[in-house]
Amino acid sequence: MATPFREVIEFFDSIGLFDVVLPFLLVFTIVFAILEKTKVLGTEDIDGKKYTKKNLNAIAAFVIAFLVVASSQLVEIITTVSANAVIVLFLSVLFLMLVGSFYKEGEPVFLEGGWKVVFMVIVFISIVGIFLDAIKSPDGRTWLERVFDFTGTGGDELAGSIVLLALIVLFIIYATKESAPAKHS
Repeated sequence: MATPFREVIEFFDSIGLFDVVLPFLLVFTIVFAILEKTKVLGTEDIDGKKYTKKNLNAIAAFVIAFLVVASSQLVEIITTVSANAVIVLFLSVLFLMLVGSFYKEGEPVFLEGGWKVVFMVIVFISIVGIFLDAIKSPDGRTWLERVFDFTGTGGDELAGSIVLLALIVLFIIYATKESAPAKHS
């Protein structure tokens, strides 16, 4: 039996809220924010202060968002990537909560310095993987599947190659790092 809330969600789906309105708002917001931040379309001087050309930024963001929504393939990619990125964000927050449970308040956590960079790289690789898995080629296979096919079986060979490459990079970094000068007394 469908609940009233489930019926509301189904109604929103039937009028295109998830396929048209939300992707439009997401693309419009991100493009508008980028245009405002970068000031690509210029600024204008008003009383000695520089202001972005909000009207041009809004129109450009509006048109770009409409063009994106007009393509069902782009909407599908945006929906897939957004949903999976939220999962990565959720898992990151859960991980940080679990790590934080081992530290006292005010005590420095391990996500400082190099660990923070490692964590950011892992999240970046996750987002790239999500993006590659969302884009489908004309034959219906995703780009991620094509990458795995290109690397061989897509299983142990790829994992072994990545581990070996990481070990080589770490060895090169270790071997070429400058050591601190010894103190003479």
